[in-house]
Amino acid sequence: MWQAITQQLSDVLMFEFKIEEKIRITSGDISESYMISDGEQRYFIKLNSKDFLNSFSAEVDNLNELRLSNTVATPEIVHFGSTKEASFLILNYLPTHPLSNHEASYQFGQDVARLHSWGDQQEYGFDNDNYIGATVQPNRWHKKWCQFFAEQRIGWQLQLLKEKGIEFGSLEEIIESVKFSLSNHHPKPALLHGDLWHGNCAESPFGPICYDPACYWGDRECDIAMTELFGGFPDAFYQGYKSIKPLLEGYEERKNIYNLYHVLNHCNLFGGHYLNDAQLRIDELIKQYA
Repeated sequence: MWQAITQQLSDVLMFEFKIEEKIRITSGDISESYMISDGEQRYFIKLNSKDFLNSFSAEVDNLNELRLSNTVATPEIVHFGSTKEASFLILNYLPTHPLSNHEASYQFGQDVARLHSWGDQQEYGFDNDNYIGATVQPNRWHKKWCQFFAEQRIGWQLQLLKEKGIEFGSLEEIIESVKFSLSNHHPKPALLHGDLWHGNCAESPFGPICYDPACYWGDRECDIAMTELFGGFPDAFYQGYKSIKPLLEGYEERKNIYNLYHVLNHCNLFGGHYLNDAQLRIDELIKQYA
């Protein structure tokens, strides 16, 4: 496998690349990650099963979309492909550590605000479906935000859970409650990172950087809401963001609805205590909006 990967990498680099150093990196629960080096050049590589190639392809598309915005910094794509045994994605390697420095956090907040200000899309969605973690994320274009989020985010996750025998109440009632809760909210479509938790951004020697996106055009508040779901973002990040794009009235209520999507996805991926969390959030939603 490694021989096939290095042969493909050599073809892309147009010189013979031989692995002199290979270090396993702990990052995420989905793919294996390594730093590989020939003694001079270093690269970051993610490995998974051969049928994971579509996911890596979607990640490449998403990283390219973020790079087009010229706002947030992302890793440089070197190559992706497959061997007889596995699929892989190779990025340039940057030493990183968690976002903590005030200056870098403030800058990243501003970078995300500029991302959310970029582009002139009129509908919600994305050209292709992609993945949120290991879960398919449908992105069919839609003109109404309340319908897009209720059906392609909350409804999709609930349907996947129902197929596993897990239900939190009437699927139709929950979807209608989400539609009703967002029916008077008409945000300008913004390009979202889509999976913006603290594990998907870091400080590098060249400033803040983000990766592992699940992009689509939606309400910018979805990204900001997720930064609060699992904690870990310094106050300076929000100060930087609000210096360019202050949050709108009603965000605190919408935040809980937007984060229900990620909680449901964690129910699909991991189960456990996320099931109780989801039930509490859904009960509160129905009580407020049904």
